[in-house]
Amino acid sequence: MSQTTTDHGEVPDLAVVLPGMRVSYEGEALNEADLAPTWTEQLQRWLDEAISSGVSEPNAMVLATADPEGRPSSRTVLCKGLDSRGVAFYTNYTSAKSHELASTRYASATFPWYLLHRQVHIRGPVEKVPAAETAKYWASRPRGSQLGAWASPQSGIMPDRRALENALKAVERRFADVEEIPPPPHWGGWRIKPDVVEFWQGREDRMHDRLRYVRDDDEWRIERVAP
Repeated sequence: MSQTTTDHGEVPDLAVVLPGMRVSYEGEALNEADLAPTWTEQLQRWLDEAISSGVSEPNAMVLATADPEGRPSSRTVLCKGLDSRGVAFYTNYTSAKSHELASTRYASATFPWYLLHRQVHIRGPVEKVPAAETAKYWASRPRGSQLGAWASPQSGIMPDRRALENALKAVERRFADVEEIPPPPHWGGWRIKPDVVEFWQGREDRMHDRLRYVRDDDEWRIERVAP
């Protein structure tokens, strides 16, 4: 990783530099009257705006899970499904995150659209995506990604890079004459079924707008939260 240097070629002291690093957020106001009738429509609206604005990986979201002892972990995944049921992503069911999701049955995710000074936070219980729905998404993946899903023991310890590459070569040989590769039995989707969906818009002087859709049984209400 390269380091920023001063005009004299010196590496700055981060203890001095970090406190002064800040961006002035000057986004448009987000008012209750601006929101779509449902969180799904509002998220689709902001996602469309992120795409049209050239945000890199607009469907990337930071997924947070916790183990049975409450120790959290997070990583970036790609949202591959959005509808009234929730947001969906796909992964290896033997991975660390899947073990944690299977144990706690709860997760949160954040779409971090820094370019637009926006974030969307989602949290709620999780469920596995039905096999038929997983198969449909699987069929849309590039062949290389399909082979990688078969080859990688996600989150497992590997002795070195060569072992991983050898696993991929073995899978390539296995499916060399197979036109349509089936999804692995250990691979599929998870869906977060939100109880809360918060839309965060950066504003001047850190007086951000935070509006939430909150589920009460089968009804949704909107509330404003202080920044």
